[in-house]
Amino acid sequence: MIMPVHRNISGSFRPRRPLWWPSVTLSLILPLLAAFLFSGCGKPPNLINRYILDYAPPVLPRLTPLDTGIKVGLFAVDATINRQEMVYRVNPYRTGTYWYNRWRANPGNLVTDYLARDLRDSRLFKVVFTDDVSGTARFRLEGGVVEFQENNSPGLWQASLLLNVTLLDTDQENIADKVMFQRSYQTQEPMLSKTPEGLAAAMSSAMQQLSRQIIDDVYRAVKQRLGAPPS
Repeated sequence: MIMPVHRNISGSFRPRRPLWWPSVTLSLILPLLAAFLFSGCGKPPNLINRYILDYAPPVLPRLTPLDTGIKVGLFAVDATINRQEMVYRVNPYRTGTYWYNRWRANPGNLVTDYLARDLRDSRLFKVVFTDDVSGTARFRLEGGVVEFQENNSPGLWQASLLLNVTLLDTDQENIADKVMFQRSYQTQEPMLSKTPEGLAAAMSSAMQQLSRQIIDDVYRAVKQRLGAPPS
């Protein structure tokens, strides 16, 4: 093909590029560039594993059900663990996260959902609500997740769970009468395997243990406030 030419200011001639030249060049380069960027140098994409808690609702003594309802508010989460990535603590000053191993939901949501489930399963209250369900109840359970992490020490890895819990009587106007109790519940469960699955299993055992203690304390406090006779 004869390339058209034009004269520049100096008087020399240089070939003029055809009008189709840029489009042809881009049509060749862009597919090659995209293939390079998305190939990942031949490595498959990293998969993210997501974990939940898995335990049977705690077994409680045979107690007389109360003719009242309770609402479980969404638990707040300490800033250091307010994430879905699994958190591990190497020492008192250093923490890290497993980027490709995450909880299915934020620790606050996990604790709230499982505690509400266990309260329903206990059948000790007439009805159990959470904040995302319409309905009212005289008593309200709320709190915060302070620890929800893996603690690593030489020879022993543990799942550490620490919850702050507040029980409220919403029928009371005075704040001093409204707050029935504020308590902390803590446990550390050994990990049978030093893996994300081991952390999920140990955290499940920890939640089962604390859930039982919380439900027992809540039941006795509400029963006393209602003036119900002993079981």
